[in-house]
Amino acid sequence: MSTDPRPAALPEGAAHQSPLHALHRSLGATMTDFAGWDMPLRYASERDEHNAVRTRAGLFDLSHMGEITVTGPQAAAFLNHALVGNIATVAVGRARYTMIVAEDGGILDDLIVYRLGETEYMVVANAGNAPLVLDTLTGRSAGFDAEVRDDRDAYALLAVQGPASPAVLKAVTDADLDSLKYYAGLPGTVAGVPALIARTGYTGEDGFELFVAPAHAELLWQALTEAGAPHGLVPCGLSCRDTLRLEAGMPLYGHELTAALTPFDAGLGRVVKFEKEGDFTGREALSAAAARAESAPPRKLVGLVAEGRRVPRAGFPVVAEDGRVIGEVTSGAPSPTLGRPIAMAYVDTAYAAPGTAGVAVDIRGTHEPYEVVALPFYKREK
Repeated sequence: MSTDPRPAALPEGAAHQSPLHALHRSLGATMTDFAGWDMPLRYASERDEHNAVRTRAGLFDLSHMGEITVTGPQAAAFLNHALVGNIATVAVGRARYTMIVAEDGGILDDLIVYRLGETEYMVVANAGNAPLVLDTLTGRSAGFDAEVRDDRDAYALLAVQGPASPAVLKAVTDADLDSLKYYAGLPGTVAGVPALIARTGYTGEDGFELFVAPAHAELLWQALTEAGAPHGLVPCGLSCRDTLRLEAGMPLYGHELTAALTPFDAGLGRVVKFEKEGDFTGREALSAAAARAESAPPRKLVGLVAEGRRVPRAGFPVVAEDGRVIGEVTSGAPSPTLGRPIAMAYVDTAYAAPGTAGVAVDIRGTHEPYEVVALPFYKREK
């Protein structure tokens, strides 16, 4: 069985607003439309915000992400059928990165699934894809004793990211953070507010994501801001979140991941678990994609580092010395950590090896030389 309770429709042209919307504006944030949400792009300098996360701590509002709860005796079997990963093997209190694909194997979204209890899971989808993921899960739940519930309005999501994030969070919670592993979550109280505390993030740094009731979001933001002040914590917008994830080689839906690509095309075939019990949507197409990737992958995702100062953007052609187009940039930005422009791109396999000579990006008619490197560009010290 399944249900599909939808939030009330917004007036035409209106953007969704985070519970922290007024606070962001009071802090002078530059706001931007992101997947139909009015979200903070930056508060001051995106470079300073980026560097704060790499060296100290940053505080993010991620309330635009889409939470979908799946419950019932057959919740695990249903998610194994609906998603490419083996969700049944996720222990209570742990989380798993996975994907939902179409019948043809094309990626509909990448997801994190948290197991909250024996028969309760929370699926977190990207903001722009959440309606599609909800509809798709609801449709695929037919025949399973499981309920799919739209909980997008039930949560606000705050993230504390950076090397000082454990110290910041310890100041406002008595939860055992030291024993909380990466990709794990536990219920706790933060600044007196009930929260799901997850050790997850999208920055390449240690950090936590806090799922709370929307009514508690502002109290929690203020408490974290106060606790983080001695550690140099700053509020951070979506702009630096993008450069942080790019340096960490993390894919972004609509850029490195699309419905035209399978997980194997994206170099993420490891998330597909053919060995799990039962059939799953897209198995046949993904089996063929796995065979193609093994024998002769047409293109591979690589890192590119500029020799000059010009910044590549998504969609720019990657070219060989003779001018032939050999790939396409999927994401590009100045890297505050490396001090040079960087990009991720899909390129022909003949040009995918790190150090391959003669690779350039066509930036508005000029072929700018780029070095091919292995991903990620940045990896934190453990």
